[in-house]
Amino acid sequence: MNRHLISAADLSRDDALLILDTADELARVSDRSIKKLPTLRGRTVVNLFFEDSTRTRISFEAAAKRLSADVINFSAKGSSVSKGESLKDTALTLQAMGADAVVIRHGASGAPHRLASWVDGSIVNAGDGTHEHPTQALLDAFTMRRRLSTLEGRRVTIVGDVLHSRVARSNVLLLRTLGAEVTLVAPPTLLPVTVESWPCEVSYDLDSVLPKSDVVMMLRVQTERMNAAFFPSAREYSRRYGLDRDRLAKMPEEAIVMHPGPMNRGMEIAADVADSARSTIVEQVANGVTIRMAVLYLLLGGETL
Repeated sequence: MNRHLISAADLSRDDALLILDTADELARVSDRSIKKLPTLRGRTVVNLFFEDSTRTRISFEAAAKRLSADVINFSAKGSSVSKGESLKDTALTLQAMGADAVVIRHGASGAPHRLASWVDGSIVNAGDGTHEHPTQALLDAFTMRRRLSTLEGRRVTIVGDVLHSRVARSNVLLLRTLGAEVTLVAPPTLLPVTVESWPCEVSYDLDSVLPKSDVVMMLRVQTERMNAAFFPSAREYSRRYGLDRDRLAKMPEEAIVMHPGPMNRGMEIAADVADSARSTIVEQVANGVTIRMAVLYLLLGGETL
């Protein structure tokens, strides 16, 4: 594996399978009464979050602690960043403190790439702007593989606000690497102008795609990133692109429903669908800790399991 995990495109098929297989091994630790391993004892992992996060930040913190690493949580609020300190100066401070790995979430696309040129430790991208979120794609792939046994030839449909979604981009890249066929479904206004260059199909009609889907992943409508009207109304969006019980019935019997969270219940996904037996949303959260343990373990060269 590379020293950093900045993009899903950085991962070869062998790299991705190594992470998924390592996560399978580490998942057994989560079933023990004592969930801790000594593999990263003496290593320091810094969680550098410039954007609000619940699942990702706590997940990375839990992952590092279960591997016995020392964890430093850094939030932009209440730090020197709020006084105008640059990302480079923050990076140099972390370097001076001896960080072995820096997990960064930042509002600017490309921030983890810049950080990698300033510090000696490994950089893990926990979401940068509207660019990528590779560990989310890995935990999604891990969840799919556990439910469906293989990703080879599986048909994955990703629905919703693709334009503002770093999850969608990372998933398209990783799932294609792992042999799945990906279709994006969204209104034209919520697709990137570069989508034609992505290794996937595009559709505007959710109902026509559902019967052929093994996985349907709903994306949150990111209103906080919108500075214009991308669709007529929330009700109209839900009518055309929301996943409700009627649409769930159109999916194959074994097909699963996913969502990276947080959800807008009643908008992109109905509450009864989110809570149904075919939903993997809670599993995704649990699997996030396992996948991030695997990533940190492999990047920091932990001892044998």
